[in-house]
Amino acid sequence: MKFSLFKISFLLLLPSLLFWSCEPIATRFEDLEDAVLYKAADMTAPPTRPDTLLVMTWNIRFAAARIPWFVDACGDRVLMTEDEVISHLEDLADYLNQVDPDIVLLQEVDVDSKRSAYVDQMQWLLDRTDLNYGAFASVWKVQFIPSDGLGRMNEGSAILSRWQIIDAERIALPRRSDQDALTSYFYLRWNILKVRIGLPNHDNFYVLNTHTTAFAIDDTKKKQIDRFKDELDNVNVGLGALFVAGGDLNEIPPGSDSTNYCDEDRCPEDDPGSCRDGSDFSNETEWLNDLYDSYQPAVPLSDYLLDNSRYFTHNVVNTNTTWNRKLDYLFTNGTWVAGSDSTHQAAFQSDHAPVSARLVVSP
Repeated sequence: MKFSLFKISFLLLLPSLLFWSCEPIATRFEDLEDAVLYKAADMTAPPTRPDTLLVMTWNIRFAAARIPWFVDACGDRVLMTEDEVISHLEDLADYLNQVDPDIVLLQEVDVDSKRSAYVDQMQWLLDRTDLNYGAFASVWKVQFIPSDGLGRMNEGSAILSRWQIIDAERIALPRRSDQDALTSYFYLRWNILKVRIGLPNHDNFYVLNTHTTAFAIDDTKKKQIDRFKDELDNVNVGLGALFVAGGDLNEIPPGSDSTNYCDEDRCPEDDPGSCRDGSDFSNETEWLNDLYDSYQPAVPLSDYLLDNSRYFTHNVVNTNTTWNRKLDYLFTNGTWVAGSDSTHQAAFQSDHAPVSARLVVSP
């Protein structure tokens, strides 16, 4: 994600903002914090002793659907109307209700952002699906972004569940080191959202959700993926718990054709220097090797390599509606129901397709 910050104007405005503000303009998070918990307005009784759980991950693009946005689709839209946001959320909720997952990992969820008309998308989705509980961890929380009229922002990752979320933590991930100080101050602060869910027949079950950087031209993404793997190891070995984990890793699977997607997706007006030279990270397609070697992917790597286009989960809104790469994943230290995985390529409510699979949780 790149910004055209109005640096000179903002530097003149900054002293006034600091004087009138009671809190930092951009929220700085601790390495470990409590996540924000949610509950649906009306509860739906979940299964009492589930043998399996249907788990889904989906980057919902802050309910912008297929709008050509100014950052990720070379468009000129910066703000949505409330009617647009609600219409897109209705489409998202309709699809969630159709698939009827038990647990959902969401990325790019807005809860109090000017660009999405200040609609709390967490509460909205909980109140219109059979998912009862939610946890939210901010990735981008800023009172005022002096870029393209964005204004107030609170975007993050979320986990929604039929069953109660007992514990919820926000675990900080490494930040980019390839930005100037002003851009860095207003930029995203990635994290792992880690929750423990109280299943009626499994009292030691964790769900972990993450969203790694897409545009870094240093090795931040590798550091973030490695930190995510370390946290899975901690749950697996340190806690001896069953987990399901995943999200939008912004990385293609091992064995993929190495392609400089950043350069291919770059808008015509963008500086070529905003994308790194592919030769700098020629081994990037190996960055998920440890995850695949240590844990069970919902989509087996052998299946992906046999017919990779069937499992693609991302495209660029302004170019086409053909999925062209896999960026979204689910992993577990348990067992997936064989053949239960689905890459929902018919879902065009975002620039990402959801991925789901059924996890065995019976004792």
